[in-house]
Order: sequence, then C-alpha cells, then structure tokens
Amino acid sequence: MSMILKAKPVIATLKDQLLQEVSQLITQGITPTLGIIRVGNRPDDMYYENSIVKNCRSVGAKAKIYALDKNIGLEEFTEKLQEVNNDREVRGILILRPLPPQLDAKIIDGMIDPDKDIDGMNPLNIAKILGGDTTGLVPCTVAAVMEVLKYYNIRLRGTNVAMVGASMVVGKPLSMMLLKENATVTMCHIETKNVPEITRKADVIVVAIGKAKLIDARYITSKSVVIDVGINQTEDGRICGDVDFEAVKDKVQAITPVPGGVGSVTTVMLLKQLVKACLSQPVLV
Repeated sequence: MSMILKAKPVIATLKDQLLQEVSQLITQGITPTLGIIRVGNRPDDMYYENSIVKNCRSVGAKAKIYALDKNIGLEEFTEKLQEVNNDREVRGILILRPLPPQLDAKIIDGMIDPDKDIDGMNPLNIAKILGGDTTGLVPCTVAAVMEVLKYYNIRLRGTNVAMVGASMVVGKPLSMMLLKENATVTMCHIETKNVPEITRKADVIVVAIGKAKLIDARYITSKSVVIDVGINQTEDGRICGDVDFEAVKDKVQAITPVPGGVGSVTTVMLLKQLVKACLSQPVLV
C-alpha cells in the first residue's frame, strides 16, 4: 500500500522547533516580525494572509500587514517596499503573488532587502542557490519540499530525481538543492520529449507545472516517490495538484496529497525562514 506523505506531522515537528527558537529570540530582545505586503483584496490572498498570521501567533511571532490598493503604480509600490525594508522591527518580508500587471515583478524582486527576503525572490538569494550555496534564504516552497523529504527519510543521495517544471520559483532552485544532496536530477520542461519515459526511470518525481491532474499512471511505477507541488482549482471549486492523485495513489511507493501536502508545509516554512532571517540580522539597540 502506498505511503501518503501528509503535512500534519511535518508541521507539528516544525512548530515544536519554532516555539523554542522564537522563545529564545524573544529572550534576546528580538521579536520575529513578518511584514506581509498585499495588493488588492483577492480572496485567495486574504485566505493565505490569514493563515500566515494565525501561524505567526501560534509560535509567538508577529505579523504586520501592508494592504495596498489594487491599482497602485510601480513608483508608489516601490516607495512602500523601501519603507518596509527600512522598518527595523520587520525582520522578514513576504509579497503576496501574483502581482497585478502594472507592477514589474523583476524590479520588485531586486528591491527586496536580501536579508529580509524570506521567500528567496531577490536575485542575490537565487544566485546563491544556483551557485550551490544553501546558507541563504530560499523560496519557501522549495524549502517545504526538502523538509518533507527529510521528515519522511526519503533517500536522495545517489537517487534519480525527475524534476517536472523548470521555473525560477520552484524547478531550478529545487534542482540545485537536490543536487547539493547528491541526487542526480533530470529537469523536464515544456520542450522535453517523452516525459513519461523519464519519470518512470526516476526514484523521486517532483511535479511543479501548474496544470491540474496532468501526471497520471503513465508517468509512474510502483517504486515512484511522488512530490506534488501544484495547487490548482477545478471547475467545481475543489483544490487539486498537478498529479491525478486518485489515479496514482495506490500505484506508487509514496505520494504527497493536495491539499494537505507541500502547500501546507510551505506556510510554516515561512516562519522557519523568518527565524533564519532574524539570526542573520543585527540585534536592535
């Protein structure tokens, strides 16, 4: 029977660690404070924001919300971002995405203070990962995948990993972190031929392509460990992953569910990244 790699025990372990780490920081005069920048009032952004705020409170951290008008221009946005960069109380910055079309994400990513960039979007943090340096801040989804693999003792050293998806948000940085663990990684992208043939030869399959239920039984074997990073909404309003969970769940060695998998861990990894950011910044005097 397949093992379902659920988020709940991973989150419980992370929160136990975070409670101790945040408590220790507070005794040193540092209250981990996350600055959340939200443009507009999209329901999914509001839901995500509320979830983050709740998690912050659960471990003793704080959150400051910067709610901006959906029609805000780039100049005004960057002024606000610089204000948050300079706020000595804020130790980590998260910008809810996607941003509206009038805001240039590349310009904004380059302006985030790299020491507060808990989602690892600043080019300096991305460059560290691509250079094999994992000591900096990394994209939270990438960190969540690595945390799930670590918690469930999924072997990476010497294994073959098929990375389906080559974005700078997940695919490329995650591939670098997997290589750091001495896995052999094959990246599959939109032009890759015979993807099912590649994934069937892999020990671990990580899927981050943003297409609901694309990966079915053709892509897997009974020995596959499947990590589904995708979060999609079906026509009936349900949440599903990039993997057809029902079609493969009984045919693989292990698989993460959606919901209740990588996405749930990602929210808590924001706090782990916040603590990491605190430790790299000077104590306020």
